[in-house]
Amino acid sequence: MKQLYFMRHGLSEMNKQGRFSGRIDTPLAKEGIIQSRKAGQLLNGVGLNLIVSSPMKRAYDTAKIVAGEIGYPENAIILSELFMERDLGSLEGKEYIKGLPLNDFDGVEHSNNLIERARAGLTYLNTLDAEIILVVSHSALGRALTHVLNPGAEFGRIGTFGNAEIIKLI
Repeated sequence: MKQLYFMRHGLSEMNKQGRFSGRIDTPLAKEGIIQSRKAGQLLNGVGLNLIVSSPMKRAYDTAKIVAGEIGYPENAIILSELFMERDLGSLEGKEYIKGLPLNDFDGVEHSNNLIERARAGLTYLNTLDAEIILVVSHSALGRALTHVLNPGAEFGRIGTFGNAEIIKLI
């Protein structure tokens, strides 16, 4: 069985502004860079042999910082759209309000679709020739992965992941 670690990207400029940033490609804030370095230091010695990242700037930049901290070649990071943030449709760029029923808003990727994308992501990871994998992604995708791996954990009740938070999923 593979070991799978999940990490949410460091604090982004839009996180800092309290805005929904779904598919908007917002950069890391200075604090996010520092968080990413510290997370990389925590991962030193884990023995990661593969880093897979969302192609979104905040996640990919986080993955590159982690790679630098652990001596992993930056050009070996795999980018996969399966691990992109949830499309937040009409909420993109608007003020973040916790607890909104996201499925009710125009253009928002439905939770069921997000969960299926997470399932496809796990299937993809299992095809890769690596035993200890880090996925650098986004909070909604982390909740979806958690739900797929533990169906008893209801997607809508799984808390958000902190910026640069690392969890071992498997």
